[in-house]
Amino acid sequence: MRISERAERIEPFWVMEVAKAASQKAREVAHTDRPVVFLNIGEPDFTAPPRVKAAAQAVVASGQTQYTPALGMDALRQAISGWYAQRFGVQVPASRIVVTAGASAALQLACLALIDRGDEILMPDPSYPCNRHFVSAAEGTAVLLPTTAEERFQLSAAKVAAAWGPNTRGVLLASPSNPTGTSIDPAELARILDVVRSHGGITLIDEIYLGLSHDDQFGQSALALGDDVISINSFSKYFNMTGWRLGWLVVPEQLTPVLERLAQNLFICASTVAQQAALACFEPESLAEYERRRAEFKARRDYFLPALNELGLTVPVAPDGAFYAWADCSAACQKLGLKDSWDFAFAALQHAHVAITPGRDFGTDQTARFVRFSTANSMAELHTAIARLKAWLQP
Repeated sequence: MRISERAERIEPFWVMEVAKAASQKAREVAHTDRPVVFLNIGEPDFTAPPRVKAAAQAVVASGQTQYTPALGMDALRQAISGWYAQRFGVQVPASRIVVTAGASAALQLACLALIDRGDEILMPDPSYPCNRHFVSAAEGTAVLLPTTAEERFQLSAAKVAAAWGPNTRGVLLASPSNPTGTSIDPAELARILDVVRSHGGITLIDEIYLGLSHDDQFGQSALALGDDVISINSFSKYFNMTGWRLGWLVVPEQLTPVLERLAQNLFICASTVAQQAALACFEPESLAEYERRRAEFKARRDYFLPALNELGLTVPVAPDGAFYAWADCSAACQKLGLKDSWDFAFAALQHAHVAITPGRDFGTDQTARFVRFSTANSMAELHTAIARLKAWLQP
C-alpha cells in the first residue's frame, strides 16, 4: 500500500516509546514497594470539577446531544469571551471565537486555512513537536530556530527578522511553552509582531497553558496586542478536561467564515456534551476551584525546582507557567557514563522507577542535553520521585 508523502513527513512521537517502556515497567513493579512514578505525562492529575461533571450528566440524561453550529454553541462562545474580559482584561467578541475539538483541531484548522505548500513557519527550538507536525500536515515547512536560556527558550524579534525569507509565512509561538514552561516577555512579543506585520505575515500563538501562569509579568494574553493575533486555547490544561477534547481559536473577524467552512466539512462540530458541560467551567464555584488548583501547581513547582537543582539536574530558566521543568541532565550523564538525555530517561526508569521525557521530541539544538519533568502529579509523588532520584544519583 502506498503511503502519502504527507504522512511520511510526520516524524514519530518519540515520547510514546518512553511511555510504552514506562507502562511495561509499571506492570513489572506494580505489586512492589516501588511502583513507577509518572512524571512524563503533560496531563493534570485533577479532573473536571463537580459542576462540570454534573452538567455533562444532565445533558446526557436530557438527550440534548444533537449537533451544534460548526463555530460552537453561542452560549459557550459568549462565556469564553467573558472569561477573557474577567481574567485578562481583554475584550474579545464572541464572533471571533471558534470552538473546536481540542486545541489539536484548532491548530489543524488554522494551518489549513493559512498555510500553502512551500510556506515556512518560524518556530522556537525547543517546542512542542505536534505544533510543527500540524504545519507539515498542511504541506508547509516548520523552521526551528535555536533559542537560549537567556532568551527564555523563546524567539526574539531579532531572530525572526534575521530568519525571515522569501517563503516565510509567519511564526508559531507558545506562551507558556511546552516543554520549558516559559513565556515570552510581552514587550518582546510586541516587537516580534512588528516584524511579522512588516512582512504581511501571520502570528499564531499557542496559549493553552496561559490559565496556568504564575507570574503577572508574563500571564497576559497576546490578544491584547492586536486583533490580527491568532490564539489557540484549550479546556485541557487549566480547565482539567483533557479527554473531553474541547478547545477554541480566537481569530480576526474575516477569518471566522473561512474556519466555519472548514470545520463544517472536517468536524461538523466539537462534542456537544463537552460544550454543554464546559459552560459550567465559568460558574463562580468552578472558577474558584480552578484557582485553588492553579495555586497547587505553583506550590509543586516551588518545591520541585530547587530539589532538581540540588540533584545537579539544573533548570536554567524557572518556568513561569504550565507544569513542566526543562532540566539539563548532561552533568548526570557524564557522571553515569550515559550518552544523552534519551539514555538518561530510560536509566531513570530502570533504576529509580521514575518516568520522564527526553528532549528528543522537542527539537534538535541541544535537546539531547535536556529532559522534561511534568509536575502535574501530586505533591506526594513528587517527593517520592526526588527521593528515588537522589538515591540513584547521590548514593
